[in-house]
Amino acid sequence: MKKIYPDAAAALDGLLFDGMQICSGGFGLCGIPERLIDAVLESGVKDIVAVSNNAGIDNEGLGKLLRTRQIRKMISSYVGENKEFERQYLSGELEVEFCPQGTLAERCRAGGAGIPGFYTKTGVGTLVAEGKEVKTFDGQDYILERGIFADLAIIKGWKADEAGNLIFRKTARNFNQPMATAAKICVAEVEEIVPVGSLDPDAIHVPGIYVKRLILGAPYDKKIEFRTVREREGA
Repeated sequence: MKKIYPDAAAALDGLLFDGMQICSGGFGLCGIPERLIDAVLESGVKDIVAVSNNAGIDNEGLGKLLRTRQIRKMISSYVGENKEFERQYLSGELEVEFCPQGTLAERCRAGGAGIPGFYTKTGVGTLVAEGKEVKTFDGQDYILERGIFADLAIIKGWKADEAGNLIFRKTARNFNQPMATAAKICVAEVEEIVPVGSLDPDAIHVPGIYVKRLILGAPYDKKIEFRTVREREGA
């Protein structure tokens, strides 16, 4: 089965449609699928329900799709440094479902494991619990959270072999790993593709059976979300 595609547009060909739900890996600007996000941007697909920890920053990451109004709803845990995200939400232009970070990760993991819902204490007694079923276990209240299983997952890896087995580098593993399984189709971009047998089987983070399409996205520029520097002495 052919998994390696020449570019992001080719890898997403035939997969995009208006109103679809997309899981997008990454955290801030760390481990985001830059090439695939750009291809979604260029496609013009709209009314997207985007599942992501956040929306990057203004005009970077999913922030690009916010600028073009291609995203109708965000399922996220953090608004962060994205002022356009904040503006659209406060003005009622963007629907947002806020979800505690750990719960969001577990919703994706559960969806990928075929678990339609689970109970958690996180959010009990807060706005997070509004409209959700509450169940008592051993005298403690828990709320029901639904698993997430999207139409498409776009993720960023470090290395992959030609069969699609993936390795992430350090914290770039973040939401990429659970989201890889939480969709009907997973498309990955990586920094390096190596021959089958080159990767230690015990080091694989996502087995190739989950990755349907793959592109080489390198080279990448290392972007910094928020730069803080110390003033020079005597300045």
